Amino acid sequence: MSRIRVLTHARAAVVAALLAPLAACSSNGSPNTPDGEVTSGAADRPVTVTVTPSGEKAPAGEPVKVTASGGRLTSVTVTDSEGRRLAGEVAADGRSWLSDRKAVPGAAYKVTAATRSEGGTAKSTEAAFTTAEADKVNKVDWRPGAGATVGVAQPISLVFDHPVRNRAEVEKQLKITTSNDTEGSWGWLRDWSGRDRVDWRPKAYWKPGTKVTLNAELNGTDSGADGGWFVRDYKTTFTIGARQIAKVDLDRHQLTLVRDGETVRRIPVSGGTPGGDKRSWRGTAVLMAKEGTINMNSETVGLGDAYDKMVDYSMRLTWSGMYAHAAPWNARYFGNANHSSGCIGMSDANAAWFYGQVRPGDPFEITGKDTKGVVAPGNGFGAWNLSWTEWQQKSALR
Repeated sequence: MSRIRVLTHARAAVVAALLAPLAACSSNGSPNTPDGEVTSGAADRPVTVTVTPSGEKAPAGEPVKVTASGGRLTSVTVTDSEGRRLAGEVAADGRSWLSDRKAVPGAAYKVTAATRSEGGTAKSTEAAFTTAEADKVNKVDWRPGAGATVGVAQPISLVFDHPVRNRAEVEKQLKITTSNDTEGSWGWLRDWSGRDRVDWRPKAYWKPGTKVTLNAELNGTDSGADGGWFVRDYKTTFTIGARQIAKVDLDRHQLTLVRDGETVRRIPVSGGTPGGDKRSWRGTAVLMAKEGTINMNSETVGLGDAYDKMVDYSMRLTWSGMYAHAAPWNARYFGNANHSSGCIGMSDANAAWFYGQVRPGDPFEITGKDTKGVVAPGNGFGAWNLSWTEWQQKSALR
C-alpha cells in the first residue's frame, strides 16, 4: 500500500509541473486586463512594418505603401515637410495601407504606423524617406480662368509646356464635376502652337447656369519620355452663362444673335473674299477672347502686306487670325458681299453693340459655300466640328 501511495504522489507532482507554464500564457490575462485583450508574453512577437519607397532620393511617381507582418495596422499617417497629409486607407485585413496620391518629386515624408501585434500589444513605428528632385518640370496653361462666366460652347482646355507621352496616366488625374452631371469627354489635340493639349467638352452645348469644377491632381505624375514631371495641382471653377449663339450666314452676309432661342438682332456683315486665301472658315468657332482695339498685320497670318491697321471691338475666333470686329472701311459691302481678308466685319455701331452682348465661350455657327474649310479642333476651340463619337475617340482612356 505504501508503494502505491508514493507513485500517486509522484504523478500528481508531474501534472502540476506541466500545468504551471500553461497558466502563465493563459488568455485570461491579469486581473486588470479587459476581457478579450491578451497581455504581452513570451509568444507575443513584435510587428514588422515595411514602408516603400524608402531611403534617400527614392523614385517619385508611385503611391506610398505600408505593410505589416506579425500583426495589423490600426492607422497610418504620412506627412510631408510642410505638414500636408497624404491620404490613404488601411486594407480590410489590416495588413497594408496605400496612399491615394503618389509621392511627389523633391519631397521629404514622415510615416507613422500604429500597429497591434497578434498578442494584442499596441505600438507606434516611425519611418522617413525622401524623393529625388524632378530633372524637368512640365507646366500647364489652362482655360477658362477661375470664377469666369462663359458661353455654352466653352471647353476646358489644358496646354502643356512639354510633350505628354503618358496621356492615359495624365488623363486619369483630371477630375471634372458639374452641378447637373453633364456628360462629356477629354480629347487630345495638337494645339496651334504645336504643343500637346487636352480639352474636355460636353456631348452637347452646356446648360445655362451649370457650375463646373476642374481638379487636375497632377502633382507627382510623370509626363513620360522627355516631358518632365508635374510638381503641382491645378484647379479652376466657372459658371455657364446664357445660351447665346451667333449664327453667321456668309452667303446672305448676315449675323444673327440668338439668345435662349429668341432672335435678338440681325447684323449685316462682310466675310472673307471668295476664291483664295482670304476666305473665312466655316463650321463652329468659339469666341476665345474679347481683345478690344488691337493692331492687325496681314504678315502675321501669311497674307503679305495686305493690311496693317488698328481695329476696334476685336473678338478672336481662331488662333489662325479670324476675328469678328468693326470694319468701317468695308461699309459698302455689309449685307452685300464678302470682301474682307477672312474676318467677319461690321459697322462701328453694330460692332460696339455686339461686343457688349457676347462673352468668351459663345459659339459662332458659320455657314457659306465659298470658304477655306472647317475650323480644326486645335485652331482655337474647334472641337465642336467633330461628332460626339469622333471626339470620344480622342480620349487616351477610350
